[in-house]
Amino acid sequence: MIYKYSGNSGIQLPVLSLGLWHNFGNDDNFDVARHMVLRAFDAGICHFDLANNYGPPPGSAEENFGRILREDLAAHRDEMFISSKAGHDMWAGVYGTGSSRKNIIASCDQSLRRCGIDYFDIFYSHRYDGVTPVEETMEALIQLVRQGKALYVGISKYPPEQQAEAYRILREAHVPCLLSQYRHSLFDRKAQRNNFQTAVDNGSGIICFSPLAQGLLTGKYNKGIPADSRAARSTGFLQPQQVTAERVEAARRLEAIARQRGQSLAQMALAWVLSDSRVTSCIIGTSSVAQLDNNLDALTNCTFSSDELAAIDRIVSDPVLSF
Repeated sequence: MIYKYSGNSGIQLPVLSLGLWHNFGNDDNFDVARHMVLRAFDAGICHFDLANNYGPPPGSAEENFGRILREDLAAHRDEMFISSKAGHDMWAGVYGTGSSRKNIIASCDQSLRRCGIDYFDIFYSHRYDGVTPVEETMEALIQLVRQGKALYVGISKYPPEQQAEAYRILREAHVPCLLSQYRHSLFDRKAQRNNFQTAVDNGSGIICFSPLAQGLLTGKYNKGIPADSRAARSTGFLQPQQVTAERVEAARRLEAIARQRGQSLAQMALAWVLSDSRVTSCIIGTSSVAQLDNNLDALTNCTFSSDELAAIDRIVSDPVLSF
């Protein structure tokens, strides 16, 4: 495993982190989830990324991770970097969503109980809700650090203006933003254009999610939507209408470049995300140990020639591909 320092901090993270957004809820196979977590840890992935609403049902990914931690990894807690987030819909009523101090604090307390731990290594504001003042949300994160419920704090998916404001408030409180989390892939480069440099300029690390565009950059949809795929699930975040002919054709063309590099399309897509020196870590989501191992092999070749980058850019520059 390769490790990088996160922003202006002493924290090192693996360049590949394991996300529990999908495949770790109660609707999934617990034994498969357990084996993926243990394999990831054995491979040097010490960062595990959660959120209070991960499942389904919401909260169950944290509960299942807590069980794995308790039954298999309890002796290794100090070797692990565990994160969670709050801000999306979680429980009924007006206080179960959004970026208010009430939601952030209550969510963190609930998440700690579900995971069975005393503190998170990092706790995020999962989104800017468009209503709550950024100052209120950041003060809640600062409070979590002061109370010892989180060692570090981060932001996720914040628009540029609110992103910069969050950094300022946290910096002035001497609780700097450790990580900024954004969706980033060959099919979605908005954050690379709009958010990355602001993060770097403010000493924040960058961690990317959905690097495989919910599976579109694996090649699995090149011949249609498989019955067991994410797009076929009623609860999936990838909808069938997003599997467009243009994206499938782009994936086929990218796969040809990957083959020339001796990689699968998924491996090349991960390597491309990591080739941006500003990126600290990339969150992978896997459904099997075999898929996890395939992703790990991306680290054997993370460099690109100028010709390869130009060829890739010609393919992915079409605006119709972007999410």
